[in-house]
Amino acid sequence: MSAPLRLVVYDATQLVRPPRWLGRAWYVGSAFYRWQGAVDATFGARTFESAFAWLERSKHPIGELQFWGHGKWGRALIDQQRWDRAALGDAHPLRRGLDALRERLAPDALLWFRTCETLGALAGQDFAKALGDFTGARIAGHTYEIGFFQSGLHALAPGEMPAWDPSEGLAEGNPAEPSRSLPSRPDAPSTITCLTTRLPPGV
Repeated sequence: MSAPLRLVVYDATQLVRPPRWLGRAWYVGSAFYRWQGAVDATFGARTFESAFAWLERSKHPIGELQFWGHGKWGRALIDQQRWDRAALGDAHPLRRGLDALRERLAPDALLWFRTCETLGALAGQDFAKALGDFTGARIAGHTYEIGFFQSGLHALAPGEMPAWDPSEGLAEGNPAEPSRSLPSRPDAPSTITCLTTRLPPGV
């Protein structure tokens, strides 16, 4: 039986809208990951529906899925389209794709949002817990704005409660109503770089 796949999906809409250098960085970076053998395949998505359709075509179980794009507290974005807790609802347009993704995931799968502050504040904790319980996968993500440095990396297994501080990474607002996040820096909690291909031990 083939080993579970490690995959990257990135926001390809950033290649055609400012700042285009960011989309180019995701495109080149994901290709570099594949060249290194850190992932098996990459896909530039213009909608979450297209991302889920690409994932559904896989005939092998998915062991790890990294999403590279924008994010805010409790959500990931492709352009203005949101993947958040509401997507788990029965009538939501993304629910079918999420159901298909869940069927493809290996028993110990990881979903890693390499996006700004998706796991930050109370909304981020709620999203991580709800998505982990729904998919049965471990959910990882960040509480800070990320770039070369990627701070506030945390992971949550299905059935677990978030243990990180919901105020981590906040510059303004509070965990219930965040308004601005801090940029990542080397001395911030749980910091890696964009060159880190695997979830570090202990996260």
